[in-house]
Amino acid sequence: MASSSSCTLLLPPLALSRISHKFSPPHPHLFLPYLPHRRLHTLHLARGQNPRGGGGDSADPPDRLISAACYLYPFLDGVHFGRFLLSQFPPLQLIILPLTPAIRLFRSSPLNPFLIFLTLYFAVVRNPSSFSRYVRFNTMQAIVLDVLLIFPDLVERSFAPRDGVGLDIVMSIDSTVFLFLLVSLMYGSAACLLGQVPRLPIVAEAADKQSRLELESRLLKIVGLQLGK
Repeated sequence: MASSSSCTLLLPPLALSRISHKFSPPHPHLFLPYLPHRRLHTLHLARGQNPRGGGGDSADPPDRLISAACYLYPFLDGVHFGRFLLSQFPPLQLIILPLTPAIRLFRSSPLNPFLIFLTLYFAVVRNPSSFSRYVRFNTMQAIVLDVLLIFPDLVERSFAPRDGVGLDIVMSIDSTVFLFLLVSLMYGSAACLLGQVPRLPIVAEAADKQSRLELESRLLKIVGLQLGK
């Protein structure tokens, strides 16, 4: 990122005075002084800044609540991985007990997981005009985490052992997946409620990549609109 001092060295004094008079304050990037003022606001939003104040990682209370609730989606979709662990350690059921109504509602129809996925992705992640980058990043993390559940599901359905070493392996995989989902739910929701940015292993990198692709697409669209004038 270029600094304002480096931009000062590249522009002549007369040009700087005209730019500073017309655009208040001038943007540190070289191409931004040639964009209209309304484009500057649009570009700030494209760079992930919260229009209601703060940087891209700041969040208002409604954004925190929405982001925290998103982490329920992968947990509800993968709660069945905990059947072995919950049967061996009944005290763990006390943690799941408050979520029983949500689990029953989620499992009431086989279409619910798919419909929730479409809603979160297209109505939240792909809707920067209605949701801040903070909400969209956390929602994308929850979606990626849910997509990763395909792999343990395939392992379980492909082998489906009923006893022996194979069953022990499946039980270990399922219990590990369930614990990871439970920790992700607790950590992600708690961090969001505190206004922090939770970063889950592997998942955060994929969410960052999606955010970068979206940012680059919006930047190219803005610059293209400006060059077309």
